[in-house]
Amino acid sequence: MPFRFSIEMKRFSRVAAIVCFSPGILFATAAAHDPVHDLLIHIGITILTAALFAYLGNLLRQPLILAYLAAGVVLGPNVGFGVIKSEKDISTISEIGLILLLFMIGMEIDLKKIKASGKSLLITGATQFFICAVLGFGFFRLLGYKIADGKYDLFYLAVCCGISSTAIVVKLLYSKFELDTLAGRLTLGILVFQDIWAIVILGVQPNLADPKVLQILFSFAKAGLLVVVSMLLSKYVLPYLFARIAKISELMLLLSLGWCLAVCAAAQVLGLSLEMGALIAGVSISTFPYNLDVVAKVTTIRDFFVTIFFVSLGMKIPNPVAHIDLVGIAFITAGFLIFSRFVSIYPVLFFLKNGNRVSLLTSISLSNISEFSLVIAALGLASGHIDQNMLSIIIFTFVITSVLAPYMIKFNQQLQLVLTRFFEAIGFRDKAKFVEPVEAKLDKEVALLGFFRVASSFVMDLNEKKSHHALKEKIVVVDFNQAVHEKLHTLDIPAVYGDISNVDTLHHLGLHDIKVAVSTIPDNILVGTSNLKLIKQIQEIAPHAKIIVTAETPATALKMYEAGADYVFLPRTLASNHLIPIIRDMLTTQHHENTGRGHAGKVKVASHRMEKLREEQIEWLKNRSEIIK
Repeated sequence: MPFRFSIEMKRFSRVAAIVCFSPGILFATAAAHDPVHDLLIHIGITILTAALFAYLGNLLRQPLILAYLAAGVVLGPNVGFGVIKSEKDISTISEIGLILLLFMIGMEIDLKKIKASGKSLLITGATQFFICAVLGFGFFRLLGYKIADGKYDLFYLAVCCGISSTAIVVKLLYSKFELDTLAGRLTLGILVFQDIWAIVILGVQPNLADPKVLQILFSFAKAGLLVVVSMLLSKYVLPYLFARIAKISELMLLLSLGWCLAVCAAAQVLGLSLEMGALIAGVSISTFPYNLDVVAKVTTIRDFFVTIFFVSLGMKIPNPVAHIDLVGIAFITAGFLIFSRFVSIYPVLFFLKNGNRVSLLTSISLSNISEFSLVIAALGLASGHIDQNMLSIIIFTFVITSVLAPYMIKFNQQLQLVLTRFFEAIGFRDKAKFVEPVEAKLDKEVALLGFFRVASSFVMDLNEKKSHHALKEKIVVVDFNQAVHEKLHTLDIPAVYGDISNVDTLHHLGLHDIKVAVSTIPDNILVGTSNLKLIKQIQEIAPHAKIIVTAETPATALKMYEAGADYVFLPRTLASNHLIPIIRDMLTTQHHENTGRGHAGKVKVASHRMEKLREEQIEWLKNRSEIIK
């Protein structure tokens, strides 16, 4: 371990030297440019510094969002070196990141799945935010915060403490392979409900300065109109457009972003926030079969702009030494937030018969404040609802709970055991041994990554022979050709939309438990990836899966075996092995016909075999129906 750490520190020192030197060059260069070019220089400094802190954060196993905030602190004028004198220089472009972030959050809200969820999720999701907000109003009122004189500190503290971080929680649970447990599914479901509550807050937020009932209802009516129109378009127009371009990944990305910006523009025309428009745009296409692939593709663009957004937030953090009182309030707020999660989640889940373990694990996972709360607070500052001190308290609270979250979730089992003994001591005992229900899942053990001619023939062979039907029932196909999906569904073979060249898509598809991953497409046809890359991606996503890939040359096949492939097949060698006996029989027959020599019996057998093979293949081809012609 010390040796490993030493290597990482050497790498870090090299990265630090490069990244620290680069901003200096850019900063010196900025003096020679006019203000128009300063924006580009500031973006370059922002990204390079964020990269340095992200590397250090990864080394220390801390959330990247904290690293971006720290980068902002160093670059900003309040605490750091003042490299960027005003965060306004990058605030405009950072808003794009905010819009993309909310667009993706909207795409993760699947209303059909929420409706189909059990009562535990529905009741807890519907009540958790409300209970936290009510507790927050009472608690922060006792601390002296109120709603008066055009300031809404009490409101923002109460609602911001009711939302947990989707990005941090999902990443931590995923790394522990706990997303698919009952506690993990409940956690994800409650996060979705919190996002819906956030939409409500965004709808109320513009009217806080003049909270007239009719005006608020009018705002909800306009939001409802936008939702209805968006849903109608997503049901009757967008599916046609998406289906037409499904094979062109670049157009798929452009259409998705275009749809997001169009709904944002419509929201602004109606007097709603751009952020609310982005959420509605995401929700309206959340049930599309292309949703997971769109999320994966937008992620890269989003990460760039979101990085700038959180760095700009970090620039607004005041010097904690000069504002030690704000840090103290933030610690009190963080303590209340953790307490409120257990009060709002644990009793509800426990009395719905989920047991101490599941109820406590869910509460532990959600004991943090959301980056969405930073968004709401930043919008509140821009609207004049709160001042810089209140934004700083919320940011400090985010930092505190985000530092605690990795450790709370890492040691959640041990923490749950301690808390279980405490709650049992005060009377919360499981009446019977709780058995976590197992969610019914498709038993798909083989994933065909990409679908072209070889995969088409493979599927048809499985379908034609009854002896292969058991294997057929274990297959799922991943491909972006919607025409192929329709034909596969007629054969009762599930197909999911996805671009196999994008590792994030494969992550989102949930292929972690497959037993065999197969790529039948050679590298000269694959676009944006290769079979060698697929081997590495499969090893990361499904480490226990066997891997079958396609090679075009023996040298490439050897590289694939070295990379970890379990079997590599070369179509050229399979074809040659099939052709050798056929050519041999043809030569034997032709030689006898030309010379009249040879063993008559052997010649007759070879001739009969060739004629029978020819007739059988002609008849087979006439009756053969391929998915890909």
